[in-house]
Amino acid sequence: MNTQPVSILLIDDDEINNFISIKLIKKAAPNANITACLNGRFAIEELSEIQRKGIDKLPDFILLDINMPIMNGWEFLDEYKRLNIDPSGKSRIYIISSSVFSNDISRAYSYPMVRNFVSKPLSVEKIKEMLEG
Repeated sequence: MNTQPVSILLIDDDEINNFISIKLIKKAAPNANITACLNGRFAIEELSEIQRKGIDKLPDFILLDINMPIMNGWEFLDEYKRLNIDPSGKSRIYIISSSVFSNDISRAYSYPMVRNFVSKPLSVEKIKEMLEG
């Protein structure tokens, strides 16, 4: 079990899903510091603010939903790359989606910064795999 403090940015527009995900993450990693954003635009603003404080302060993990209002997951990834938020690749990005469309899965892997595509619902086991992977 990972006992090191870990920082996670959860980006999902579903507040109930976020509540459940945070509970599961806390079970998998009790020391996790979790920030939730309800869309990609808020997340980009949050990450830009963190980056100004120092790249080493960026989250260890970004769990990103695809289908969200205002700025979806794809738009987030494009903006993240365009702004060069994480030039050293500190943050490990995982797409967390209920999509089962193969084009979404292959599109996720077309982004070099995406580590994996994880199907919802999350579980303690899936979270542990991400944190240890």
